[in-house]
Formats: sequence, structure tokens, C-alpha cells
Amino acid sequence: MTLSACTLASVCTSQLYELRFGVRRRPFLKMMLHIWCLVALTTLASAINPGVKVKLTQKGLEYGRELGIASIQQKLRTIKLPDMSGSQRIAPIGKVTYSFTNMHIVNVGLPQSSVSLEPGAGVKLSVTNAFMSLNGNWRVKYFIIKDSGSFDLSVKGLSITTTIAVNSDETGRPTVSGSSCSAAVGSVSIKFHGGASWLYNLFKDFIDKALRSALEKQICPLVADSISDVNPHLKTLNVLAKVDEYAEIEYSMVSSPVISTSSVELSLKGEFYNIGKHQEPPFTPAVFSLPSSNDTMLYIGLSSYIANSAGFVYTTAGALSLYITDDMIPASSPIRLTTRTFGALIPQISKRFPGLMMKLLVKAVKSPVIAFESNDATIQTTATVTAFAIQVNGTLSLLFVLNMNGSVSAQVSVRGTRLAGSVVLNKMDLTLGTSYVGDFQVTLLDTIFQMVLKRVVIPKINAQLSKGFPLPTIGKIKLVNTQLQIVKDYMLIGTDVQFSG
Repeated sequence: MTLSACTLASVCTSQLYELRFGVRRRPFLKMMLHIWCLVALTTLASAINPGVKVKLTQKGLEYGRELGIASIQQKLRTIKLPDMSGSQRIAPIGKVTYSFTNMHIVNVGLPQSSVSLEPGAGVKLSVTNAFMSLNGNWRVKYFIIKDSGSFDLSVKGLSITTTIAVNSDETGRPTVSGSSCSAAVGSVSIKFHGGASWLYNLFKDFIDKALRSALEKQICPLVADSISDVNPHLKTLNVLAKVDEYAEIEYSMVSSPVISTSSVELSLKGEFYNIGKHQEPPFTPAVFSLPSSNDTMLYIGLSSYIANSAGFVYTTAGALSLYITDDMIPASSPIRLTTRTFGALIPQISKRFPGLMMKLLVKAVKSPVIAFESNDATIQTTATVTAFAIQVNGTLSLLFVLNMNGSVSAQVSVRGTRLAGSVVLNKMDLTLGTSYVGDFQVTLLDTIFQMVLKRVVIPKINAQLSKGFPLPTIGKIKLVNTQLQIVKDYMLIGTDVQFSG
């Protein structure tokens, strides 16, 4: 037997109430029940299967590395070295007072870098053979002599290694942070210009050491800043995105990111809700796994659960109903919504309601069931068709109610950052529910309702499906080279991305 979180919470609440007011003298039992409820509820909360999975591959990480290196390079250009001053006793001159001022970066190069994944730790970014150059002014005083000039400093063999942790915040969005960092300067060389610059060569080893230390202390904090700069972009993930007047979709993370040796995988809720009312559907997501492919930067898997939750939401909202009148029938059609047309097949109608217009109400009575198989998406629908005669004064007279079971095939495509679709009719079965005009053969109406579905109902559905719904995306990200395929139980989108700034 499986308990939902709500059911279990209710059981725990009632049992704790009984213990509180009926068995106050059993504190041990009360404590054990508290513990049991806490463990059980925690287990249920952590066992939520995602409706959507997103996988960032090594190819995607490489693109991220390019963007990250450009950001780090910009950050390193902002290094501000403090003015340095001091004194040094140099034989045979004696005490020499010196200062370095106005030091600033003029060039930074990060020609070699790599990115890799460390399961359980995060994303490791390594920079090697980096270089930078800066210049500044020097000043010296010994005896009564003062001198000054400029200098150029060149840093070579700079290496940086940082590990980026990937987590989720309180809103269910991913976050990144620098969990460790090390920086080392390979070599520092200084060239002095002007005045008695020969004097500085006597103690440049001391100056090299001081400048090396000052550089290394600033690099990791700037790298950490560059990593943190990613979070504002991650906060644009549409964890709750409006679809239309009836529905919104939630993409919050339901568990921590899973980092393997080849990818970072995010598990998202992927569920439709009625706007302003988060009512869970009477079914749960099935377990599914993304393939090991790494041909594109990003893979998005959308399970059949997300589509079925949409069906539940629109049925609950009463949105899956449509009144059909004759003006909605194409003018070229010989079939009209009149008692004359229907009376030709069911004579009782034209006898009791001669010369009247008709109206049909097509209404889903159950949530549609969407199934994904290899290269195929089908939707099973259960609906009623209610026929009315429109009296001269506008009142409606019931004629009959039909039960309709239908099946449509769906075509799905990615348009920008939205998933859109269309459907075509596979089959339709009609049975008589209630007749107010006597018995008749329902099969006589097949042709009429085939036309109504194909020429009116399905175009209305496709007009809505063409608008699509938003995929889980981050602002300023474009999906490019996108491919979509339907596999068993889910749709798989493989795509590259472009960041537009």
C-alpha cells in the first residue's frame, strides 16, 4: 500500500492528537511516533520523481568554460596592486628607501584551460600557462639623492585551479559557488626604466616576492566573484511559468544536482497547475532515464507525466469544452447544424423541431490520457456530445447526448524556447448516452461528427497547441540546432545553446 504525503500527514496528525489527549502517560510511544512520522514524511518528500530532467554534457561544459574564461579574464584585469614602500640596506651605499606606485594591469592572457567533472564535488576548472603584464612607477632615495622612473612587470606560468559546487536555492533554482581555489605564479620578471634603475636590480628578488604574493592573494577572490556572477543568470530559470489563462507550469528542482564524470543532471518537477491553485493530479511521475548521448550541449527530457498533468489541469478548469454553432462550419460544407440535416438521419428531430438551428456541446468528461512510444504520441479522450435545438426565442431544447471515445496522434516541435504541437484524428467511436427524441442508430451520425471534429474541434485545439508552453530555460539563452524525438514514456530534446549576453 502506498500513502501520499497528504494522507500520511493526516494519519500522523490524528495519531499525535490521540496520544496528546488520550494517552498522555505513554511518553516513549509518543516520542517514537514523532520520529516515525518525521522519517516517513522526509522519505516521501525525498522520493519525488521528476517530470523533467535536464542534462548538461561535456560539450555544454566546454561552452560554459569559454564564457567563464572570458569572464575571469575580465575580472583579472581589475586587479589593483597596493603601493609598496620600504627600505633596504645595500652595500656599499647603505640604507635605500624605495616605493612602487600606480601599478596597474595592462594585459591578461589565459591561453590554456580545461574543465572536468568531479562526482560528488562539482565542476573543476583549470587554467595553465596564463600570463599578465603590468606597469607602474618607482621612486628611490639614498643619501640626499632622489631618483624615479617606471617599470614593467611580466608574470608567466600563472596557474589557477577552482572547483565549482552546484546546488539549489530555496526557490528550486540551481546555484553555483567556488568551493575551493588555488593560484600560483610561475615567474615574475621586472624591467626598470629611467634614473638609477640599476639600483633596483640589487634587490629585485625581494620585490619579486612581494609582488608575487600580492597577485596570488587577489586572484582567487576575483575568480570567486566571476563564479558568483553566474547566479543572477541562473535566477532567471522560469521555475513557475504562466502558460495561459488557465495554467502555469512549475520547473523547480526536486533534488540536488547529480554530477557524474560526463554530465550534470538536474531533476525538475515538471508539472502543470491551475493558476493560483496547486492541486496535485491523481497520478505520479514514472521513473525515466536520459540516454548517455553527449552529442549536444543540453538534453531535456519531458516525461508523459507533464503532458498528463496538463490534461488534468485543463479538464479540472473546465477548459476542455466547446460550443459549436453553424457559423463555425465551413461555408463550403453541405452538412449544416440544422434540424433539417439531422432530421434526414433521425426523422424524429425534424418532426418535433422543424426548421431550427442547432448547437453542439463537446465536453471532456475525463482527463485525456497521453502516451509516448517510440516516434509516436497518442492522446485518448473521453467526451460527451450534447445536441440542442435552438428555439426561436433562443432557448435550447435537448435532443440527445452521445458518448465519444476518440484517439488522436500528436506532432510536437520546438519553437524558440517553447514546445508546440498539433493533432490529427485517428479514430472516433460514438455510443448513445441519452436520447430525448427516441431511439436511433448512432452510426448514422458518424459522417457528421467526423466532419465536426476534423473541421471545427481539431483546428480549435491546434490553434491553442501552436502557442505551445515554455520549456525550462534561463534568460538570454537561445536554443539552436534543436532536435526532438519521442521515445518510450518521454520526449527527448537535444540542443545546443547560445548565450546572448
